[in-house]
Formats: sequence, structure tokens, C-alpha cells
Amino acid sequence: MNKDVFKGIVDICQTHAERLNWSMQHLADKQPYTAASLSELTEMELAVFDQFIVRFSKLQDVMGAKLLPAVIELTHEEGELTTFIDKLNRLEKIGALDSVEQWLKLREMRNQFAHDYPDDPEIQSALLNKAFGMAGQLLRCLEHVVLFAAKYQ
Repeated sequence: MNKDVFKGIVDICQTHAERLNWSMQHLADKQPYTAASLSELTEMELAVFDQFIVRFSKLQDVMGAKLLPAVIELTHEEGELTTFIDKLNRLEKIGALDSVEQWLKLREMRNQFAHDYPDDPEIQSALLNKAFGMAGQLLRCLEHVVLFAAKYQ
């Protein structure tokens, strides 16, 4: 793997991470979210929530589609890694990923964002409360993967 290509992938991830962090800081005082509190958000606060959802989703997507496969390539891992779960298991085994189970939960959270529940503020608030806790996990996962990969550059 070309170091510049890998750095480009990391830079994209870090941009998403910075914007995810920014949105979390701007919404932290609103926690925990309830159906009532969501109905009282300003247009600007709703836009920041949108930023949170988009950046969580994009970061998780880029890590899964580009960063994690790039780490496999960077470490020159051998063997039959045809499925994504095989790659995740190998990444966990070599220490690049703390937990396959955690990664799959982060992926499921990202998938839940794809379903919009505009008519159910109870579901929306529960989803956002869960996502805020998981966003910290996602950011720590990124940091761990990048630190791990640094040993191979």
C-alpha cells in the first residue's frame, strides 16, 4: 500500500471524526434526549444533529470500506480473507481492532440511521441517546486503528 494513499484515507477519516466531535460538543448540553426535548430544538440545532448523523455514518463507512482493508494490505496479512467478517476477525487477531463484536454494533448503529422515524420522536430520541455513546466508541476505534497502522508505515 502506498503511504500517500493510506494517509489520504486516514485524513478523510480524521475530517469526519473532527466534524463528528464538533457536533457532539454542540449538542452535549441537550442530553439525554427525549421526545419533548427534540420537539424544542431550533433549526440550527436540528442541522447540528444532521451533521452528527451524517459524520457518524460517513466515518463508519469509510473505516469499513477503505481504512480497515488498507490496514490488512499494509500489514501484508496472508491467507484467505474473502469475506468482510474474515477481515474483521483477522484485524482483531493482530490487534488492529479491539473487538469484532463492537465493530458490528457500530455498523448496526449506522444502519439504523438509514431508517428515518420522523413521526416517532420516542424512537428518534432513544436512537440519538444510544448513538452518542457509540460515537465515542467509534472515535476511539479510529484512534486505535491509526496508532496500530503507524507501526507498519
